[in-house]
Amino acid sequence: MSSQVKRTYGSRPKTIFPPSSPISVASSSPPPAPMKRSLLFVPNSRPTKRIKLSKPKQKTLVQLHFCIDKSTLQKCSKCDMSYTKGVEEDEALHRTHCLKVKKGMEWGREEEKEEVLEVESMALLKSGKKGRIVCVRADATGKIGAKLNTIYNMMDTALSAPPLSPAILNKSKVYLFLLPASTSKERIAGCVVGQQITTAMEVAPLADSTGSDDTKEEPRSPVVLIDSSSGVFCYPKPLPTSLGIPRIFVPSTDRRQGIASKLLSAAAATFIHGCRLDPKQGHVAFSQTTGDGLVLMREWGGGGVRIYDED
Repeated sequence: MSSQVKRTYGSRPKTIFPPSSPISVASSSPPPAPMKRSLLFVPNSRPTKRIKLSKPKQKTLVQLHFCIDKSTLQKCSKCDMSYTKGVEEDEALHRTHCLKVKKGMEWGREEEKEEVLEVESMALLKSGKKGRIVCVRADATGKIGAKLNTIYNMMDTALSAPPLSPAILNKSKVYLFLLPASTSKERIAGCVVGQQITTAMEVAPLADSTGSDDTKEEPRSPVVLIDSSSGVFCYPKPLPTSLGIPRIFVPSTDRRQGIASKLLSAAAATFIHGCRLDPKQGHVAFSQTTGDGLVLMREWGGGGVRIYDED
């Protein structure tokens, strides 16, 4: 009896062979349509501006010219200040100083409410103008002190001198020459600072300083050079002297009228109460020995003014 074999057709996966011919696209079903995304609420905001990066500004350069036959050091005829032309710092300082000389030299009657002494009420100048001379302590405070500080800074800048120390101001007086102005205020046309001192050096005559043998008298002790630019020599021995002049200032527009001489004479007459000092006898000494100060020292003092160190 033969055994029967029963075939089951689902026991093995049926292999599907690809067709020999390509499938027609037209006969295939269309691809499914993509689903639309849901609309989201987005607030309407203004577009932001683009931030422009600021470029660093290029420093302004100054072109200088090298000139060997002309000095770059200039001297202003209005404020008498020397500065280097082409240097920004020097030119800015000169503009500020020149403006102070023009507009800052005013004197109001309200400033005399403080301790101000009128030395001379009718001081006649060579030009025929009349002014007056007042005196005030150099270390004064308040409104007059602020005015004096402005004058000190102006004088120090014009003379290229260091500021006067508080110790010197404590022993000094300030003499101002005032001229009438177009307004109700007066104008400061000159300033002299008088300092109390004890000793000074005698200025050597030209014969002793040059070593000339024209004089019959034997030369005195060796002289010392005080200023090489002006050729001032002094005998080093200190001599008793009462009045020192550390600062003299007259604007260039008011010079050649005798203002400085008027102020010096007023200081010599009133610095010490009841004692008139004589510059020809060596009672007065200068600390500034260059330029116009040297000429004034010789003309006003008649050769008797001495030299001292204000420090």
